[in-house]
Amino acid sequence: MSAKERFLKKLQDAQPRCGALENKGQADIAEFRLRMSQLQETMEAWLDGTGIRIESTAVSLVECLIGGRVFSVPGIHLHYQKRKVSFTPAFLYGQGVTGCVDVSLCAEGSANPLCRLFMRTGENRDWTWRSAGNSTLPGSAFNEEAFFSMVESLLP
Repeated sequence: MSAKERFLKKLQDAQPRCGALENKGQADIAEFRLRMSQLQETMEAWLDGTGIRIESTAVSLVECLIGGRVFSVPGIHLHYQKRKVSFTPAFLYGQGVTGCVDVSLCAEGSANPLCRLFMRTGENRDWTWRSAGNSTLPGSAFNEEAFFSMVESLLP
C-alpha cells in the first residue's frame, strides 16, 4: 500500500460514520425531549398551589449538524394574569452545549429575554443558566432558587 493510500485509509477511519452521527443526534434529541418534560414536572411541583398555570407547547427545531433534520421539543409557558414566561427550546447543538432553552417574559405585547438554560455543557449533566446577554460568563447551576429569581418578573 502506498503512503497516499495509507494516509487516505487512516483519514477515513478517523472520521465518524454518518450512522454514528445520526444515532448520536437521535439520542441527544430524545434526551432533550425527556429533560424538557422532566423540567416541566419539576416546575409543576415548585408552583403547586400558586395559581400559576403551566402549559406545554411544541417547538420545531432544525439541526444542521445532523443533516438539517426537523424535530419537535416540548416548550413550557407559565401564565399569570396577562403575563407569561416562556421556556422555548432554541437549539440542540451550539455554543459548546447540547440543548439550549431561551427564557423570556411576554407582557404588554412584547417579549423580553430573561436568560438561557443549557441542558448539558461538556461533562456537566445538570441544567445551567446565564442571564440574557451574558454569553461569555460561566453558567450557574439551575435550581429552585434560580427558577424563582427568573420567574419573579411574571408577577406584576
